[in-house]
Amino acid sequence: MEFKFGGSAENQKTVLGHPSGLFVLFFTEMWERFSYYGMRALLVLFLVSTVLDGGWEWSRADALVLYGWYTGLVYLTPIIGGFIADKFMGYRKAIILGAFIMTLGHASMALEGMTSMFFYAGLTFLIIGNGFFKPNISSMVGQLYLTQGKEKDGGYTIFYMGINAGAFLGILLCGYIGENIGWHYGFGLAGIFMFLGMLQFYFTQEIFGKIGLTPNQTKDFDDIIEDSVDKLEDNIEDAIEEAESSKVIRDRMFVIGVFSLFVIFFWWAFEQAGGSMTIFAADYTDRALVGNAATTFKIVNTIITIVPMIVISWVLAMLFKQTYSKYSLANILLGASFVIIWGIVIWMLNREFQSDTTEVPASWFSVLNSLFIILFAPAFSKLWESKFNPSGPVKFAIGLLLVGLGFGALAYGASGIPEGAKSASVSLIFLVVAYFLHTMGELCVSPVGLSYVSKLAPVKFVSLMFGIWFTANFFANLLGGITGSYMDPIMEEHGLSTFFLIFTIIPIAAALIMLLLNPMLKRKMHGIE
Repeated sequence: MEFKFGGSAENQKTVLGHPSGLFVLFFTEMWERFSYYGMRALLVLFLVSTVLDGGWEWSRADALVLYGWYTGLVYLTPIIGGFIADKFMGYRKAIILGAFIMTLGHASMALEGMTSMFFYAGLTFLIIGNGFFKPNISSMVGQLYLTQGKEKDGGYTIFYMGINAGAFLGILLCGYIGENIGWHYGFGLAGIFMFLGMLQFYFTQEIFGKIGLTPNQTKDFDDIIEDSVDKLEDNIEDAIEEAESSKVIRDRMFVIGVFSLFVIFFWWAFEQAGGSMTIFAADYTDRALVGNAATTFKIVNTIITIVPMIVISWVLAMLFKQTYSKYSLANILLGASFVIIWGIVIWMLNREFQSDTTEVPASWFSVLNSLFIILFAPAFSKLWESKFNPSGPVKFAIGLLLVGLGFGALAYGASGIPEGAKSASVSLIFLVVAYFLHTMGELCVSPVGLSYVSKLAPVKFVSLMFGIWFTANFFANLLGGITGSYMDPIMEEHGLSTFFLIFTIIPIAAALIMLLLNPMLKRKMHGIE
């Protein structure tokens, strides 16, 4: 029997035209993103909350610096985790180990009330676990497909939707429970689904055949022959590269360096979402709704919660149909996780409708990023395939411009707040506009940047170039947290509007420079589009 997809015979059964194993990875990744973004939504809010509210009453500056270090380090550890999996562990063991370590991290954070040691241990576990989990599950997606065509692109698109579905539900539910019930319940909830996701993956892993096993386990006679052929092809490819003008290679790597530099400006601003923007939502935004405004929010919140849940549950049912007979335990565990999620969703929505007034959780606004990606990513994909597809540098410039304009909206909204004010009641529409513009910018930068790194880098330097790319993300997140820590001094001296104008002016200036560099960068790409 000739297999259409990689993995076992069971993996040849399809869901939505794709191998069943893709959806095993889809749900595993969904629960990991649920846990990561659920915790991320709560981190700064917990740290700056008063002791009476169950928080640690940290200064905003200290909370934002810790946030910067945490979100930065999660981009460094995947470089190490990917290397260990490639050389020693294999993808599957790395994913299971990473998920288990992250489960311990959430459990430890749920015990933060006992001693601060549990909190710091939890963050450490989450950073290390992410390093083993994140790069390797993405690698397994690629190996499910035997061709490099549209099917693989479609598979990654579905996988990306799983990422955003998890982020959406994690922020929505962990954020709500953390702010309204208790911080440790929010931290703990994230860990429950990470654990269930790990078990689901563990008990279904045979569906992947040899995909993701350790290097030694994947070796048989055919593999040895294939490796020999691959090495021969690599040697031929290396010879061709050496025959190429060294100037072409240097030029393309220069372009990657420029993209890596400019992406720092984008993520430096964008990652204020979990930092200064969350503080703005908590302390300076009018989140108390009454009357028609409260009713409208409840209806909208119900729709944007229930509709994705129905869609994901439908996908789950199709996966059950194809894999239950072979992997019943894994399916039961996955089904149990959705029963719990549906119970929490119904409880949350009912609780809100029973209340006469509504206070929008400060963490809720972060949900908008995932929601807008789910809504608009298909449109951007179609746009990039059309005749209106701009060059990579122009896309970067548009992304930087949009993130700057988003902060321009916040600067305008904050213009009436007195210098040094610790609270205000600005309309929530400014945050909605900012998140919309930031997400449109993300769709211009994030997938485009990864694509250009893979296309511009010489074969033998691809891993190194991706390492540089993720290192740029580390610096962006760290600098974003450090810059955000100056929120109070800048606000006291010049006003909150001035603070947001910093994140307006610098990305827009970077966008203009990128536009000026566009002709030169296009030449240095030497035909790569």
